[in-house]
Amino acid sequence: MIFKETELPGAFEIDLNLLEDERGFFARTFCRREFAEHGLNEAVAQCNLSFNRTKGTLRGMHLQLPPHAEDKLVRVVRGAIYDVIVDLREASPTYLKWIGVELTAENRSALYVPKGFAHGFQTLADDSEVFYQMSEFYAPEFATGYRWDDPAFGIHWPLEITVISDKDRQYPAFTSPINLGLAL
Repeated sequence: MIFKETELPGAFEIDLNLLEDERGFFARTFCRREFAEHGLNEAVAQCNLSFNRTKGTLRGMHLQLPPHAEDKLVRVVRGAIYDVIVDLREASPTYLKWIGVELTAENRSALYVPKGFAHGFQTLADDSEVFYQMSEFYAPEFATGYRWDDPAFGIHWPLEITVISDKDRQYPAFTSPINLGLAL
């Protein structure tokens, strides 16, 4: 795997190191040892798959609060998404900054999302499937989010939004920091 830290400290784009021959290729998508060598959480509590029928579907901006805050490894196995993370760690030099990364079945890249980041994505193709590895179990009472169009973040989504859930549409605006209790 090829680890590239983004401009948001602790968040990484992870590309595959393809071993190719006449059959096709083989690549490692996860290795606890390599994650630990890069200072990343190697725990996997659960894996999730998100299927999205329509191009332009938006999911986000989601996070899970302590003590159930989670690290995520996000990869597209079919289709394409514009994956966005926002740094909500008050002590971070990139506090409230965001990045967007195009993850596709063709580029096979993944995004490592550390605790303390809000996460969301917009589909760039119909019938997109997103595979997540999560470091913590889902705890609905600690799950929350912020508006996808919050001016505090200023996210520029690439497409018109075609589908968004009522829950995501009704998340509050970011008005003040939340105590994530996370060290950088």
